[in-house]
Amino acid sequence: MPQEERHHFGTGELQAEAAQSVFINCPYDEEFSAKFDAILFTVVACGFLPRSALESGTVADSRMDRITRAMFSSKHSIHDLSRCKGEGSELLARFNMPLELGIAMARRHSEPDANAKHDWLMLVPEEHPYARFISDLAGFDASRYDGRVETLVPKVVSWLASRRDAVRTPRPRKVLEALPTFAAQRRALNEDWGADNVPWGDTILTARQVAEQLLS
Repeated sequence: MPQEERHHFGTGELQAEAAQSVFINCPYDEEFSAKFDAILFTVVACGFLPRSALESGTVADSRMDRITRAMFSSKHSIHDLSRCKGEGSELLARFNMPLELGIAMARRHSEPDANAKHDWLMLVPEEHPYARFISDLAGFDASRYDGRVETLVPKVVSWLASRRDAVRTPRPRKVLEALPTFAAQRRALNEDWGADNVPWGDTILTARQVAEQLLS
């Protein structure tokens, strides 16, 4: 039985150029998976390359090393702060997302070339009190959505469309119409590999195939 050709992330079809790379900072758990997939697919549909700490598939480096490596080689990043609230019996909040947003903000100020400065989008649910527990963010405009994919996708498309490096912009409605097909392909990948084992490059190539078929 012939084996599929192996595509390695960062090379060939999956070459990662900073100007077209978008680091995604959000929860990776099952509860958030539909929104994570929506962000990932939207990034691909708009002609950009999603980046993540998951992309290398290695455990030889710390998670923070993988995060900073992916973020510092991306010109853009998307940060969803939805889960920065008390959860569980101890009401502990997840502050990984604000931490990574802080890294992105520092990344922006570390680049002397104005055209290469890191650019980021902050997503929060409507009525989210983020400015109360991270008051230094009060001066920044967050993109608010009501927690549904239907309101999340237009926010991401609109932001990507206005970046200097944008190469194409599908209508948000078309992206939403294509999402169920991508979701079905994602489930097939999970069944073949196991949910936590799918190579990042395979996920990106699957998203591209769906986007090319349904958004052209």
